[in-house]
Amino acid sequence: MTPGNVNDRQPIRELSKVLTGSLYGNKGYLSQELADDLAKTDIAFITKNRRNMKARLLAEWDNIMLKNVLLLK
Repeated sequence: MTPGNVNDRQPIRELSKVLTGSLYGNKGYLSQELADDLAKTDIAFITKNRRNMKARLLAEWDNIMLKNVLLLK
């Protein structure tokens, strides 16, 4: 838990040190810098695209997980 005045993306780097595989989040967590940092530690950072972004193909499993992100939180 973080205070309301802390950017939600800040604690992700610290919390992800013990994770492996994929990390799913909503559009609010989208950041190229964060995705690059997580990729260095072999974590796939998967979010939905924003409206102004180019479409990208996701694996079927990733689409299923993104639809259920609220259930996982």
